[in-house]
Amino acid sequence: MRFKDFDYYLPPELIAQAPTGRRDASRLMILDRERETIDEGIFARIPELFRSGDLLVINDTRVIPARLFGEKETGGRVEVFLLRREAGPDEAWSCLIRASKKPRPGTVIRLPAGMTARVLARKDEEAWLVSFFPTEGFNDWLEEQGSMPLPPYIRRPAAAEDDTRYQTVFARASGAVAAPTAGLHFTEGLLREVRARGVDLASLTLHVGLGTFLPVRVEKVSDHRMHRECYSIPVETATAVAACKARKGRVIALGTTTTRALEHAARADGAVHAGDGEADIFIHSDYRFKVVDALITNFHLPCSTLLLLVSAFAGKEFLFRAYREAIRRRFRFFSYGDAMFIR
Repeated sequence: MRFKDFDYYLPPELIAQAPTGRRDASRLMILDRERETIDEGIFARIPELFRSGDLLVINDTRVIPARLFGEKETGGRVEVFLLRREAGPDEAWSCLIRASKKPRPGTVIRLPAGMTARVLARKDEEAWLVSFFPTEGFNDWLEEQGSMPLPPYIRRPAAAEDDTRYQTVFARASGAVAAPTAGLHFTEGLLREVRARGVDLASLTLHVGLGTFLPVRVEKVSDHRMHRECYSIPVETATAVAACKARKGRVIALGTTTTRALEHAARADGAVHAGDGEADIFIHSDYRFKVVDALITNFHLPCSTLLLLVSAFAGKEFLFRAYREAIRRRFRFFSYGDAMFIR
């Protein structure tokens, strides 16, 4: 199986460049896997698709303003993209660096408001290890000086509204460099409506990482290796999953990030192991889902690992029929686009 088997043509004007006026104003495509039917609604009415006894699992990660702009001592402009804080006493991060020339260890980058970055070493083929000084107050500095890391297909600079709209309303644990975008549609009011229908809510944290931004560089699906993403599943969430399964409810995952964490932590019997971990699970083709019974997700890029995950859940032919229909009906795609409910 090759990644090109998951290609499709998307008219560029269907790539959403900004959020809708209200979070819940997006359109919703409803896929029924058993009947193979495709229906359409609006996200504001998604509580009607839940049943008493269901469990909705959300990812409460919070996007950090990971994009920094500075200059080298020689005056050349540099973009530093934070990926992951590294263990140790210094404020060291794995970063992507964009400049006219590749940096060398020891390169100093001047950043706004008195912050300095120093390139320490090559971390791997994509990332560099970078330290920041002064270390005191770094988090506050980052919140003030960093820019929201909008994905590259949004062809505009981050604006003030992205500080809130590229975060979910339940974002809590800082560490992601991309939003769990299926969650962007929910409002506090919608979550209350879902609860009022007898649905339990549980949370986990998976910090969306580098793999979201990097293109797939291999032809064969079997040759691809996923980047690891840190996650944490509370005991309460693992218990809620077990209780939902016992009462024959549906575990509904809000997004592919939630799905990856749950399935990575799943045992063969469908029980979820609580605790911290690093998810490197690559879900595709005939993967057997152990935990997730229904999925809320956005529309994904061609040939992407996320599209393969959703194809494994819905069935490739059925999903691609739905994508063709979404394009015909002029749905909006990707991070700020419309959503799917796959049951």
